[in-house]
Amino acid sequence: MDSMKSNPVTSRDVARLAGVSQATVSRTMADGRVSADTRDRVRRAMDELGYVPHAGATAMKTRRTNTIGVVVADIVNPFYQEILDELTIEISRRGLRVVVWNTGEGSQRDALIAIREKAIDGVIFTTATEESAELQTAVERNSPLVLINRSVAGVECDEVVSENRTGAASVADYLVENHRSNAAFIGGAANASTSAERRDGFLSRMRELGHPLADDTIFDAGYSHKISRELTANLLARPTPPAAIFCANDYMAFGALDAVRTAGLNSRDAPWVIGFDDVAIASWTSFDLTTVQQPTREMARAGVQLLLERISDPSAPPTKRIFPCRLIERGSTASSILAVQ
Repeated sequence: MDSMKSNPVTSRDVARLAGVSQATVSRTMADGRVSADTRDRVRRAMDELGYVPHAGATAMKTRRTNTIGVVVADIVNPFYQEILDELTIEISRRGLRVVVWNTGEGSQRDALIAIREKAIDGVIFTTATEESAELQTAVERNSPLVLINRSVAGVECDEVVSENRTGAASVADYLVENHRSNAAFIGGAANASTSAERRDGFLSRMRELGHPLADDTIFDAGYSHKISRELTANLLARPTPPAAIFCANDYMAFGALDAVRTAGLNSRDAPWVIGFDDVAIASWTSFDLTTVQQPTREMARAGVQLLLERISDPSAPPTKRIFPCRLIERGSTASSILAVQ
């Protein structure tokens, strides 16, 4: 019986099986700057041979850790669960590892320190606010970072966003066309670009259409399900409640739906409820939420690609990718769905 161990699989073996050069294998593992076909061939060869690159040796050769950081907001919000899932899939598909920071005290700072200390190669922020001064310092130091779903005024860095203003304006058009102009708006955090843009897009379009919202029908709920539910309950208790409630994300819209159903209104009196994001559970029968859809998967892929390009060329001018949104009509804007069963 042969007790000798077989020789370990090397990148040269992977290159031979994939029909590419050893340098291409290294490039695939380092930053993914190869064609999709080549990357898939290299990955298949690695899987077939059981090749596992030595992290320490790779880091010494490339001065990279092959690790990407992701900073997310409150993970209870289904949108952040979905964007994190898409980012993880895409990063892993590139042969890289993921470190996640869930937003809390100092989490953004920790991620930026990790870049500075070369513990990670770059970081993707899915949440950032106007107070994120540390981001500006990081950009000035050429730290590789990308913002997804957020912008920060004065910070010139790579961004992946959706057409928040246009998407919110389409909600105004929809409500006016359906004679639901007596509306309320429940926004997120005042210092978040997403909420500010959706608020501006909706309110501006309502004014243009001749149906401006009264000040006492415009709220900031901090992207909180609980606060949105309470605000909606208060609106429903008014002598003339709104005919429609537009929330700056689906998570708050679920809170509004909870309040409407708890109030036990008949179908004729129930207000329409509209969200923003189109998270997966928005289409579930129990919610059936009309909402503005963001292309989460495409945004995640674009964010990862921009970060890999930034890591390879820190001095390149910043890139901004903007994705379209579209209104998805469901049962929450057909009042009968809101009737208590």
